[in-house]
Amino acid sequence: MSIVAKILVALIALAHIYFLVLEMFLWTAPRTRAAFGMSAEHAELTKKMAGNQGLYNGFLAAGLIWSLIAPPAYATALALFFLVSVLVAGIYGGFTANKRIWFVQGLPAAVALAAIIFL
Repeated sequence: MSIVAKILVALIALAHIYFLVLEMFLWTAPRTRAAFGMSAEHAELTKKMAGNQGLYNGFLAAGLIWSLIAPPAYATALALFFLVSVLVAGIYGGFTANKRIWFVQGLPAAVALAAIIFL
């Protein structure tokens, strides 16, 4: 994996750690509610769902980090698997939740995948 690809994978992992924190720990905070356009009542009602979603984002981040520290023999395969997982989640989220997810989650994963494949 090229250094550019590794940097992109690391940035995507950091973004998913950030998503984990937002969804698991800061879901009802005023800034998070404003970012997602939610009322306090809606945030409270969806808090458990968001926590579960945050946990999945943590698994994606863990897998991407694993790909960065794994032996070269399987580091690229790990990165490809977890980036495709992020891309699929981004595409699905863009269709079902908010189109911004295509740009925040899907596009970075696609760019990182391209970097791994072509660089």
